[in-house]
Amino acid sequence: MKLKLAFLAVLASCGLAHAQSPAPGVTKNEIVLGTIQDLSGPLAAYGKQIRMGMQMRVEEANELGGVGGRKIKLLVEDDGYDPRKAVLAAQKMMAQDNGIFAMVGHLGTAQNIAALPSQMEKNVINFFPIAAAREMYEPLHKLKFANASTYYDQMRIGAVRMVKDRNIARACIIYQDDDFGLEVLKGTEDGLKTIGKQLTEKTSYKRGATDFSSQVAKMKAANCELVVLGTIIRETVGTMAEAKKNGFNPVFLGSSAVYTDLIPKLGGKLADGLYATMTAQHPYLDAAEQPVRFWANKYKTKYNEEPTVFSVYGYGAMDAFVKTAFKTGPQLTTDTFVRTLEGMTFNRDMFGTAELTFSATKHLGNQFSRLSQVQDGRWKVVSDYVAFSGLKPVQKKDGKWVVESEFFRDGASH
Repeated sequence: MKLKLAFLAVLASCGLAHAQSPAPGVTKNEIVLGTIQDLSGPLAAYGKQIRMGMQMRVEEANELGGVGGRKIKLLVEDDGYDPRKAVLAAQKMMAQDNGIFAMVGHLGTAQNIAALPSQMEKNVINFFPIAAAREMYEPLHKLKFANASTYYDQMRIGAVRMVKDRNIARACIIYQDDDFGLEVLKGTEDGLKTIGKQLTEKTSYKRGATDFSSQVAKMKAANCELVVLGTIIRETVGTMAEAKKNGFNPVFLGSSAVYTDLIPKLGGKLADGLYATMTAQHPYLDAAEQPVRFWANKYKTKYNEEPTVFSVYGYGAMDAFVKTAFKTGPQLTTDTFVRTLEGMTFNRDMFGTAELTFSATKHLGNQFSRLSQVQDGRWKVVSDYVAFSGLKPVQKKDGKWVVESEFFRDGASH
């Protein structure tokens, strides 16, 4: 009998230990999360801003006692925007102590794709990556959840809107020769097909390139009226600067990857007129919306620098995680978190981010985007969210999607 009682005591203690550690990265007092950012490579500015936005939301949550008594601990690794380093960074975090519960806001398409297999092997959720590629939610997998309209959908809709609105006959593209750039290319091509058009010229460049003279020369020779940009920061500025030098003045349209304050800062006046697809708006310190203005000034006070839209991305991703974990409750496991998230709706926030909804068969929160343009050195929202219903553009009004004949509306709702 004593032996049996001892055996039952061992089983009970094992059960208690298991209850106290229900998932990787979760203990009685802590939830350990990971994020991988470019902190030393070509997108280091983005990575730094995402990290600070995430940390700001973590500290806010922890100041209020954490999530159900568990404080959040955020581990940060640098991959230098290198997919191989992203894999090593993910493996490093998952190997530490009890590992991590989720990877939150990982920056970069190729980097996420590279790290995903090892995360799935360890049952680690990939939560709201800062990468607008279809691979972030396709094929459907219980560990993959994305929040942002994909580059594919952004350009499938945005390029067509621009062509139709401006009656453009010759649309062209310059794109980065990687997973990101190919998504922009594919979306543009497929969108144009729906209106019986195709690209007049397309040209690519290798990641890290600094000379775009040959690409711009090809587009100028083809008399391109619209140039879609599958570019990021310096490539966008470099392309537009080369175009200006050569007297080439098409309409430039980029994806959300070019929606950053760094482009008007680096490009100066030559950036004026640039269009970009986007969701969350840039948080200017003097924003007209008081909640955004308050948040932006709080961020500046904390970090001694102005926030950017990438600060918002990081803050928003962590905010969504905190809300989901709160709703999940004290029995926080991968399965309970996933089930909760699959029933979540996140309302449009102060930054104008679109409403996000998830289900067991829908792991992309939002497929729509809106447009901004650089005007006098600042981004201004020039259209609200628009999607496609068949071949017709539709706009959300009074909670319903209706046919919208006017593509751009000044003074659009933020």
